[in-house]
Amino acid sequence: MLMVNKKTIKPRKSFGQRVKVELSRHKYLYLMLIPVALYYIIFLYVPMYGSIIAFKDYRPDLGILGSPWVGLKHFKDFFTSIYAWRVIRNTLQISLGTLLFGFPAPIILALLLNEIRSKMFKKSVQTLTYLPHFISTVVICSIILNFTATDGVINSIITALGFEPIQFMIREEWFQPIYIGTTIWQQVGWDSIIYIAALAGIDQQLYEACRIDGGGRLRQLLTVTLPGILPTIVVMLIMNAGKIMSIGYEKILLLYNSNTYETADIISSFVYRRGIVDMNYSFASAVGLFNSVINLILLVSVNRICRKMTDNSLW
Repeated sequence: MLMVNKKTIKPRKSFGQRVKVELSRHKYLYLMLIPVALYYIIFLYVPMYGSIIAFKDYRPDLGILGSPWVGLKHFKDFFTSIYAWRVIRNTLQISLGTLLFGFPAPIILALLLNEIRSKMFKKSVQTLTYLPHFISTVVICSIILNFTATDGVINSIITALGFEPIQFMIREEWFQPIYIGTTIWQQVGWDSIIYIAALAGIDQQLYEACRIDGGGRLRQLLTVTLPGILPTIVVMLIMNAGKIMSIGYEKILLLYNSNTYETADIISSFVYRRGIVDMNYSFASAVGLFNSVINLILLVSVNRICRKMTDNSLW
């Protein structure tokens, strides 16, 4: 009969003891985490309490709790508005256009930079592509307006070629291409950083094995490089899908005008005018809540699709 020495069996630590050991072991890491946690709690989680004004007729003198409930009134006001379909359509067109053309751009840039052997040239290209990310939106919009003006650089080239100048910023068909193109230009370098890091993490022995097997550059790309960064691509795709309905209004407000409302007016700019400028905070909260719900549905759906198709996902 097997005899077990009870003295050699250590008693299982309680949850509190395990937490105390974990905190003492990694105390400096948790101290560094505190500011990040406080940021999310104060600026993201606490404001969720204010979302209930989407179902109330909010009055500052009565406060959030004292304001009367109105149910889905503000949601109905938005969906029955003559501008609802226009702003939803424009938001989707700009977001999907940016995703379609902007998502592959940093991947392609990272792959091209990965093939450059000259370190000096590679760093120069990286610096030039990173810089637009750090330029403020106001400056970017000023550059766009100056370049597309009647006497701007672009129209000067057009007239030099013998064509009539184009009024880019007052013709509605040009607004979305200009917005999408400049957004991609501003973000492509910065967004490529994560893919460059993923490429650096690929085991070089895999490339060596592929070369020994007779694989050229294209085969290495298809069998080693792309599979190596696929998890990163999937995660970034899911995160981008989760913000399709969210476009900042700052750049839109600085570029659009009454002539381009039909293709430029999006949900956030509409909410800014109706909700913030007109001080209809309940309406703004209702539309913001609608945006958040749609983004959450898209995030969960795309995550599930990616998990089934590639075995890679956020969760």
